[in-house]
Amino acid sequence: MSGFTDAAEATTDALRELFPATPLLRNDHLSERFGADIWLKREDLSPVRSYKIRGAFNAMRKRLATHPGQRQFVCASAGNHAQGVAFACRHFGVQGTIFMPVTTPQQKIMKTRTFGGDMVDIRLVGDIFDQSLAAAQAFCAEQGAHFLSPFDDADVIEGQASVAVEMLAQLGRAPDMVILPVGGGGLSAGVTRYLHDSGARSDLRYVEPQGGASLKAALNAGGPVTLERIDSFVDGASVARLGAQTFAQLQDVAPRQVIVAPENRICVTMLEMLNVEGIVLEPAGALAVDVLPELQADIKGKTVICVTSGGNFDFERLPEVKERAMRHEGTKKYLMLRLPQRPGALRDFLQTLGPEDDIARFEYLKKTARNFGTVLIGIETAHSANFEALFTRLEQTGFTFTDITDDEVIAGFVI
Repeated sequence: MSGFTDAAEATTDALRELFPATPLLRNDHLSERFGADIWLKREDLSPVRSYKIRGAFNAMRKRLATHPGQRQFVCASAGNHAQGVAFACRHFGVQGTIFMPVTTPQQKIMKTRTFGGDMVDIRLVGDIFDQSLAAAQAFCAEQGAHFLSPFDDADVIEGQASVAVEMLAQLGRAPDMVILPVGGGGLSAGVTRYLHDSGARSDLRYVEPQGGASLKAALNAGGPVTLERIDSFVDGASVARLGAQTFAQLQDVAPRQVIVAPENRICVTMLEMLNVEGIVLEPAGALAVDVLPELQADIKGKTVICVTSGGNFDFERLPEVKERAMRHEGTKKYLMLRLPQRPGALRDFLQTLGPEDDIARFEYLKKTARNFGTVLIGIETAHSANFEALFTRLEQTGFTFTDITDDEVIAGFVI
């Protein structure tokens, strides 16, 4: 045991002022599907529906212990850390100024206001987290407030380690494998450090979104680097730069332990967990479950814990999630069809559709041509193999078309 494990356990005890330990639940559906003993550490069931309350509470608790006169705290967050800070501000009776990206889902903004009440002031700045972070740090320098980092802080890392304290106590032993989502690295750093220092021999896997693979980039470069571009869809884990302190805890991670999850595939996992299990997960919260198919050979017959890190999902995003999921599974495609401008041409096209094919979108993009018109068509079907048969029928009928489903440039303009 070490000083870190003692501190993490003390933090875990202190957290009981706010909420009981989040459940560690065996998932029969996933266990049967993958031939393993799979458990979910349900951080989506914390009071703020994510693990972020842990680090925020611990960092604020420790600051107030050493600086009892501190009355103003500042943070930057894409949503979950903001809610944790807001909850802690109200608990301790201190003022918080919270910077969030303009692109933050409304559900997370609303919940932050609900948790903080009159104790928090929310400021929407920047399109991505890193821009909000810069604004928050500048504000701190001007106002003399205390900045609460969402991940790159020793007390935050210590607070997130309480997830590991709880799950070992709940399982009664160390699991064979723990799968952790990675954003800025606070959770993964804390859990990794605690498991190592406590002597647990669990194998670890780290999952980050394809559009924000900051841990993989840092490991390749030998230190944190700033990604030139990120995809903010997985808003709870899309961080352009891994924290320096979190990297210090993760620098010995082997490349094979880091898995990158495509955003559209994460949507398939979110829908499966919602429709089959009734579990609402945000994109970042689904990361650990999403990679189970890739790990099937490694986990067969083993005990595995997946940390479902958050459930702050705005259901106004559900149509986008369904769209992305269908595109990943190949059951929805977009075509640019060259349609002859003659009577019966549309009927001829409709007759090429199979019994399981359905038109989800039909839009003329050019109406001035005398002989042909370009049509944007969205088609949904029950099985991806149906498209091969449809494309064959279209070619045999003489229709000219282009599949633009995966063309980011064209799709960005017309879909």
